[in-house]
Amino acid sequence: MKPIVAIVGRPNVGKSTLFNRIVGKRHAIVDDIPGVTRDRNYLDAEWNGKLFALIDTGGYTTAEDQISKAVLEQVFLSIDEADAIIFVVDVKSGVTDLDAVVAEHLRKELDRKKIFFAINKVETEKDRLDAEAFRRLGLGEPYPISALNGNGVAELLDSLVAALPCATPTDADDANAVKLAVVGRPNVGKSSFVNAVLGQNRQIVTDIAGTTRDAIDSEFRRNGQRFILIDTAGLRRRARVENDIEFFSAARTERAMERADVVIAMIDATQGLEKQDLRIINDAVEKKRGVVIAVNKWDVIEKDAKTADDFASAMRERLGSLSYIPIVFVSALTKQRVFKAIDMAKEVWETRRKRIATSDLNDALLPEIRRNAPWTKSGKEVKIKYVAQLSTEPPLIAFFGSNAKQIEEPYKRFLERKIREHFGFEGTPIELQFRLK
Repeated sequence: MKPIVAIVGRPNVGKSTLFNRIVGKRHAIVDDIPGVTRDRNYLDAEWNGKLFALIDTGGYTTAEDQISKAVLEQVFLSIDEADAIIFVVDVKSGVTDLDAVVAEHLRKELDRKKIFFAINKVETEKDRLDAEAFRRLGLGEPYPISALNGNGVAELLDSLVAALPCATPTDADDANAVKLAVVGRPNVGKSSFVNAVLGQNRQIVTDIAGTTRDAIDSEFRRNGQRFILIDTAGLRRRARVENDIEFFSAARTERAMERADVVIAMIDATQGLEKQDLRIINDAVEKKRGVVIAVNKWDVIEKDAKTADDFASAMRERLGSLSYIPIVFVSALTKQRVFKAIDMAKEVWETRRKRIATSDLNDALLPEIRRNAPWTKSGKEVKIKYVAQLSTEPPLIAFFGSNAKQIEEPYKRFLERKIREHFGFEGTPIELQFRLK
């Protein structure tokens, strides 16, 4: 496995800025409001050819509100699972009481883990002198850095990777990992679903809508298959995205869908399929991702033998042309069918990678085309000569013939239905191309 490095410290000392600096992209949300990072934020990083997993944690705090307590629990979990820790403080603020509390906790870890003490926002000679005051926290030689402009970060990373074990080659290979993004409106149970799958409280779960802000990657294996599960912030209607933090959270969610192979779109069984759910599902389809719809909170629905079928039928009617998307009824609370959702997502992943032989495509589709000939507004005759699949992920199927580019949208939908009737492709969008021959 890759070694794990956790970045910890009190709120607003620059942990997420350092995280972004190390991974080389703006992945963690950065804002001047303390407490922006809540969950553990995982991403692979590399320095001098050595791979490691980097965790950006929420700010260490002694506040008593529900979310602060949950954040603190996540910080402790990150410290516990990390092989090394980067403790970040702010030279501009001096040594604070909370810095001392964090340092006291970390000193207990010195026998088990390597602690790297980063004094952030050191940009002048005076800052460098002021950084000496932090030695009294008893965590060894400090590293004066500026996460914002990169000063001193290379020296910190040189020492860090020298103390880390090497990752095995298989850890770096994501080619056969199934990447799943769990998306949906706020408070539909996405984090509870992720926790149910992982068997631990990796994501913060409260009854406050919008608790998760960043997209979080978690790895697990099932039946020998490697999965990367991405929990995301809830997607609200754009008119309700009230500030920059929510805007960036929504942007991260959309990028998480772009990184995923399959999107698990979660909806609330007590509310049914709402307009925002349809927008999210359409967004995933437009990004050409596989989709599974997981109807959560099924345990609280009063039901009989027909309830699930009736619910699914009503959903498919609303889905219209997207009715090829599979539906599974789950309860993240009781873990009912959560792994069936994962297995269905794996089937969709395999479907996205499926390639149909040219002979099979032609044997199945050309007779359908002869029985239902294509038409054009211009009245020109269209003759499809042959059909071939050009690529996978998503499946791209091309129709070659005279005047093929003039085929109208209704006939394209007819062809897609026929492809699905003969070859399945459940849960995955299909791209069609029409080329002259």
